[in-house]
Amino acid sequence: MMRSAAINRRYFVKAAGLGFLATLAPKSLMALERADAVYASGIRAADGSFAVATVTERGEVIDQVKLPARAHGMAFSAVTGRTVAFARRPGTYAMIFDPRNKGEPIVISSREDRHFYGHGAFSPDGRLLYASENDFDGNRGMIGLYDATDRFARIGEFETYGIGPHDMTVSDDGRLLIVANGGIETHPDFGRTKLNLGEMQPSLVLIDAATSALVEKHALPAEWAELSTRHVDLDDKGRIWFACQYEGHRKDLPPLVGHFAKGEDLTFIDLPEQTTRRLANYVGAIAVNRSEGLVGITSPKGGASVTLDARTGKVLTETSVPDAAGIAPAKSGFAVSSYDGDFLSTRSDVAWDQHIVRI
Repeated sequence: MMRSAAINRRYFVKAAGLGFLATLAPKSLMALERADAVYASGIRAADGSFAVATVTERGEVIDQVKLPARAHGMAFSAVTGRTVAFARRPGTYAMIFDPRNKGEPIVISSREDRHFYGHGAFSPDGRLLYASENDFDGNRGMIGLYDATDRFARIGEFETYGIGPHDMTVSDDGRLLIVANGGIETHPDFGRTKLNLGEMQPSLVLIDAATSALVEKHALPAEWAELSTRHVDLDDKGRIWFACQYEGHRKDLPPLVGHFAKGEDLTFIDLPEQTTRRLANYVGAIAVNRSEGLVGITSPKGGASVTLDARTGKVLTETSVPDAAGIAPAKSGFAVSSYDGDFLSTRSDVAWDQHIVRI
């Protein structure tokens, strides 16, 4: 279960120690002292450079760590305190750092015939890092395995049994890897161009983390073959929530959010038509607040944040958030960031990137 917000902040401060705290400016120290929770996100700074920022739930930036290029998704290990920023597709770097101290970050690179898809996750014990990758010449999705006990040396890879894996996560017991295969073919020679929109193969898969064997594969129904499965998160029952981005006609009203569990078929949430239209056929991020039984989604194209009841799928709130980007659980509801510098309605001179993670 997720720690309470106050405990998160106290844990962060205790783990950081006096050495780290002494490096912070008085304004940052004050922000940290009154914070309920701490988050991390990729940013574009005012001077155009890229970094990872640690930030309070009030949107007050505590610290920044420079990045070699733009980041996308984040991963955090509660066991080791390490955080990872993954390069935006088709980037080839991932940077691992401890946000509680000023130690030198570790930067790793993908294999020459691979690139990162912008997401990954730690094993529950913090000993392995999994990263979604593209075997672009073989047109296969892969999960790269990295040894967190040996400076994140690459020790192997698993097939994702699909094309274009984007987000992924790990079951709480560490036995299953859960992957959203977006179904879209890409190749770094063509940048971010989508090469097979007429022949997409989106799916959600469960992979045995010990053997790499396919446990289950859920292909989307034929009528929604253009519905790219993109992001996933887990609720307190182990149910997998997923969010999609539609590549079909803009006037269509596809289902954008759903859930499933091992041994179950996919269930799509029947969102109200006005909500689907507001999301503009594009969910950019999804998060579960386990303690409150909530699911949150954002849409940068629709400029909206929507909160659902995890038990019923009912829409509880819809909020206008221009350029809505990341979302993560807060003490109450969700923390939401935006590309234009808002973090829970606090404005700053940085542009928040697509995802945020609670640390």
